[in-house]
Amino acid sequence: MRIPSLGRRGEGWVVLQFLLVVNVAVAAAVDRPWPDAVATALWWIGIASVAVGAVLFVRAVRDLGTSLTAFPKPHGTSTLRTGGIYASVRHPIYGGLVLLALGWSLMHAPMALAPTALLAIVLDLKSRREEAFLEERYPDYAAYRERVPRRLFPGPR
Repeated sequence: MRIPSLGRRGEGWVVLQFLLVVNVAVAAAVDRPWPDAVATALWWIGIASVAVGAVLFVRAVRDLGTSLTAFPKPHGTSTLRTGGIYASVRHPIYGGLVLLALGWSLMHAPMALAPTALLAIVLDLKSRREEAFLEERYPDYAAYRERVPRRLFPGPR
């Protein structure tokens, strides 16, 4: 299946991502909170998810350095980053965003899980479109993808 570009650099993917992140926040603010019977446990699980997501996100941004862009298509001066967190996962920023949204949803309200699930789907599709752009730009990307099979979250091979 060919994933559409949604713009020359993938601008449409960034708009979708932004709208879904806003939707997670709004849903958490307007929905009824979790029932008391599960609220405390979910709050702690949510805190853990937010913490792990924030660490993953920040480390990925740091390791990407000047190659960072919100768009799926790399900018003209970027280089392929395969060290740091990128040695164990190909799209850790997206994984971090999913964990942040999941944690926020678990901390606040059940309705926020719907846009969180949609965000995960959009980021998975965006990562696939990004990989097509990366393969066009970097001849050694296919070998990197073989070495690093994890797409969004680090873990065992």
